[in-house]
Amino acid sequence: MPIHKILVVDDSKTELHHLSSLLTKKGYAVRTAENGEEAMRRLAEEKPDLVLMDVVMPGQNGFQLTRSITRDPRFADVPVIMCTSKNQETDKVWGMRQGARDYIVKPVNGDELAAKIKAFD
Repeated sequence: MPIHKILVVDDSKTELHHLSSLLTKKGYAVRTAENGEEAMRRLAEEKPDLVLMDVVMPGQNGFQLTRSITRDPRFADVPVIMCTSKNQETDKVWGMRQGARDYIVKPVNGDELAAKIKAFD
């Protein structure tokens, strides 16, 4: 299934703006959420083709939210890419265990992100 709609979840407005700008320039339709609760609302409103997920957020963190999304039958087919400053191998392994399909470390390289997204097309 081609990727068109991407939900970006991050508690940093600066990061949301940066990632949205990168993705929009590559032709993707982007929606954003600043926390887990808002992300689940966005998912219910309009199912995205992919979720780009930060880890460190207030309330539900990205690992917990990824687990919720990937174990929900309505969204289990939506790939999640963790997008975080946490660059330890243990973080990556844990993210993948929660259901993430890929992992990218901030600061994000636009071409690397585009390649990771294209891999799901």
